[in-house]
Amino acid sequence: MHRYASFAEFYPFYLNEHSKRTTRRLHFVGSGLSLVCLVLMVLSGDLWWLAAGLVVGYGFAWFAHFAFEKNRPATFHQPIYSFMGDWKMFWQILTGQMAF
Repeated sequence: MHRYASFAEFYPFYLNEHSKRTTRRLHFVGSGLSLVCLVLMVLSGDLWWLAAGLVVGYGFAWFAHFAFEKNRPATFHQPIYSFMGDWKMFWQILTGQMAF
């Protein structure tokens, strides 16, 4: 896999890897649930919620890639840029800049 020099260079590739609407929807749900887990962690002080948030967030995303997109998650090759891409895409869907 190509190594990207910047997030700006990586993001078009990231979007291409999320071309199916179901994939974007499952990413959005997983990211949203991971935010809920983060809030619960802060409110309860229980670090278990951090682990739950990671499992839920990545679980929904990886399932979408294997079941619908039929590709390997970019997380395996570009973990930081992929994490940034998840949240940029989440924000774009949340604000109506990208189809849900």
